[in-house]
Amino acid sequence: MSDLHIYEYAVIRIVPCVVRGELINAGVIVYSQPCDYLCARTELDEDRLRALDDGADVAGIRQALAAVERACSEDSGPLREESLGSRFRWLTAPRSTIVQTGPVHAGLAADPAAELENLLGRLVRRATSAR
Repeated sequence: MSDLHIYEYAVIRIVPCVVRGELINAGVIVYSQPCDYLCARTELDEDRLRALDDGADVAGIRQALAAVERACSEDSGPLREESLGSRFRWLTAPRSTIVQTGPVHAGLAADPAAELENLLGRLVRRATSAR
């Protein structure tokens, strides 16, 4: 059995109309200090977004989601000098914007990258039923 490492994660959500508070999940950020790992993956379901707000700025939202992904992995940009932990804390800080994160949760996993994929499947992608 492989060693388990602690990780933290937050769901990236889209709140097209902050006043209404309706949201869809559009990605996950995973951080593991012991594994020196920080990564965000996003998948925007445009049909679900338009069901909440048919006038949503899809291009702007996609740009903001891409910026979150880049902030985790790039060695350029405004967060380049920050540690992975600082980047994670900055990315998961509460905001009243269209693209925001939910609360931070913790778990144990042998492979944080595999856990990111697992969380994306469970929390972001549409559930399929065998009917």
